[in-house]
Amino acid sequence: MDQLLAMSPMITFLVVAYGAMYWFVIRPQQQQQKKRLEMLKQMRKGDKVVTSGGLHAWVVAIKEDTVRVKLAERVEVELEKGAIVRLAKEE
Repeated sequence: MDQLLAMSPMITFLVVAYGAMYWFVIRPQQQQQKKRLEMLKQMRKGDKVVTSGGLHAWVVAIKEDTVRVKLAERVEVELEKGAIVRLAKEE
């Protein structure tokens, strides 16, 4: 019984540390991932996007796992949807 009482501050510390880590690290990442997946679902043909490589392009076609984008006149590439970081603002 004495050992359990001696370990209770350590157990309390571990529970509080895990709670803080969840609140400040894991939860925001989950919310950001959810927001990003929603953005990918809302993406439409003609939207201007930014890729993970920093390229700005326009969406030409959307397939299940890939997106065909136009970089310049007569320059189109097919990317994984995961390579799309965000929708760009029209300038």
